[in-house]
Amino acid sequence: MATEVKEHYSDKELEEFKSLILAKIEKAQTQLEMYKSAYTNNSSNGTDDTSPTFKAFDEGSETMSKEANSQLATRQEKFIRDLKNALIRIENKTYGICRVTGKLINKERLKLVPHATLSIEAKNMQK
Repeated sequence: MATEVKEHYSDKELEEFKSLILAKIEKAQTQLEMYKSAYTNNSSNGTDDTSPTFKAFDEGSETMSKEANSQLATRQEKFIRDLKNALIRIENKTYGICRVTGKLINKERLKLVPHATLSIEAKNMQK
């Protein structure tokens, strides 16, 4: 008796993934707002009345921090975009199908990386 190979996830499974992804989007958007507010914050840290040397160090540190937060925000925006694309794949019933092998991506992998489009097998082939 041949074992039937699943070609896609069931509606119930897709609904579970959708819930997981929506929760991750909500959390990611909260973090994104935090990053954006951190790098757009123009308030002074109270160094106006200290020595010019300290102020220069502080401003340099602030610039580095703003750049780091800007990079984090950019990564977070990409993560949110990838999660939203995963929601589209759920609607199209193509979610969880590896774009290289055409096989189902392991359910445990999708729980950890719900926006994954490659199976572990395909990932290993890229190395």
